[in-house]
Parts: sequence; C-alpha cells; structure tokens
Amino acid sequence: MKKVIVTGGAGYIGSHTAVELAKAGFLPVVVENFVISERGIIDRMRKLIGSTFPVHEVDCTDERAFDSVLEKESHVFGLIHFAAFKAVGSSVKDPLSYYANNVGSLVSVLRSMLKAGISSFVFSSSATVYGQPDSLPVTERSPIKAAEAPYGRTKQICEAMIDDLVASWAQLRSVTLRYFNPIGAHPSGQIGELPLGNPENLVPYITQTAVGLHPQLTVFGNDYPTPDSTCIRDYIHVVDLARAHVSALNCSPLNHAWRSTKCSTSAPGVGPAYWKPSPHLIPPRGFRSTIASVNEDRVMLLQATRTFPRRSGSWATCRN
Repeated sequence: MKKVIVTGGAGYIGSHTAVELAKAGFLPVVVENFVISERGIIDRMRKLIGSTFPVHEVDCTDERAFDSVLEKESHVFGLIHFAAFKAVGSSVKDPLSYYANNVGSLVSVLRSMLKAGISSFVFSSSATVYGQPDSLPVTERSPIKAAEAPYGRTKQICEAMIDDLVASWAQLRSVTLRYFNPIGAHPSGQIGELPLGNPENLVPYITQTAVGLHPQLTVFGNDYPTPDSTCIRDYIHVVDLARAHVSALNCSPLNHAWRSTKCSTSAPGVGPAYWKPSPHLIPPRGFRSTIASVNEDRVMLLQATRTFPRRSGSWATCRN
C-alpha cells in the first residue's frame, strides 16, 4: 500500500482527505501538531477507514522533526501539504505568525522532501491569491493580483517558492489547488468542521448562531454592487475537495508535462442573499444578524471555473 504524508491531517480538509486517500487504496500518514485541531478526530478517522494509520505529532516548521518522520516512514509515494493558519482576520492582526507558520512550514517540508527524494507533491493553496480579479470567473490563467490580507500573501509566496523549486529540481512534480470556502461534512457525520474557539469561517458561525451559541451573525459590508449588496464567494463541499487532492496526487507523478500545475476547484458562488434558512432549523427565538463595517477582506466577488480539471478527466464536483 502506497504511503502518503498528509500534513495538517487532523484538520477539517486534511481529515477528509486522509479518509478519501484510504478509500482510494493509499495509506495516509498524518503529521499534525494539534494546535487548531482535536485529537479525538483521529479515532473517528480510524473508525471510518476501518483500520489504523500512522500519526506523528510534529510541528511542520521543525525541519529536524519532520526529517525524522520521513526517516521512519520509508517508501513514501507523495505528500499533501495542508498545515497552515487560514483566517484572513487574524492574519491582519498577527501577520508575522502567518509568515512564520505558513511560509516557514513549507520551507521545512520541501527541504525534507528533497532530502528524502519524495518527488510527488500537492499544495493546498487558496483562491485568495487572485486578489480582486479583473474578470470572472477566474481560471488557472488569471493573473495574480495584490493580496487583500497577509494570509493570501503567504499563499502567493508559497506558490512562487514551489515554482522555483520545480525549476531547480527536475524530478519534482507538483499540483497546486486553489479553492474557496470548503463547507459540509463527511456523510457519516463522524468528521466535519469543528473549529477550536470562535470560528472565523462563515458556515460554522451560521450553524453555531442557529443553535444559540452566538447572539447573532455579523455580515461585513452592505455597500457592494451585488444583488443583495453583500460580497459573494464560491463554496465547495469538503468531500469533493478531498477527492480533488487525491486526484491531484494521482496525476502529479504520471503526467510529466505537469511540472508545476495550478487548478481551480470550486463550485458556483453564493452570498448571504442566497441563504434561505428553513424556519424548522432555526430556534424559536429566531436567527439574528447585523451589518458591520467591512472587514479586512475587501474583495467584492470571487468565483472560479473548474473547467481544467473536468477537461482533463481527473476530477469533478459531485455534491451541492
């Protein structure tokens, strides 16, 4: 069974990807520091997979520790890199932590891969690298614009770093996935989005507000030139996104033309105006929301096409 290292493998997307890897016949090897993820997720993942798998509690910014993981786990087929901080707002408040963690962890991981001779790599990036695009929907050929926050800038730096390494290391095959907001959960309900502390993503905040954990939902900005005057974003089901990472891993070592490839993996964009909560799902006291001044992410509308992965026959979304 081929081993695949999954950094951040107990996180929201990483855990679903590890399960899909096992479903596709791989042995996931989780590398996780459990700073923003629950240890209990591992047992749930093992229950879904039906067997055990290696877990290494290691911070990816620690190159020596990561070296030791690759020394213990011989004959690794490839590596999928998720481990990163991901909240736009906190990246504005504490940019140095984002550069140290997001960029620093990738440096350590790539250096360790190079030493271990692992040449198949999938990088989990973000559609924030497009900034405010000139035209929509964005494609893999759309220009990279100025990032709206340090989080997006770290992803831009990471992508450039990968391209530079591909140019210098002939054996490396890399696929970068740019996507928007993952939502949903595994159909079993065993794993899903369970953020520690106050969620900074929209959907878990909506669900937590609906059950009374927060007094109201704050919508940032109502002066955008959109149908309901709020910004619009793309969303993608987390299981579809997990499958996309598995497909990217399968493609990266096989297609020698894909030295370093970027793929957009998202579903049609939606905004708050398109959310129609059922009254049966909302507590009797109602679902309250309020408008606040625009937060750090000023991008008005961001949608992508997923034509390239569909055309290549490697992946397509299956869930709404």
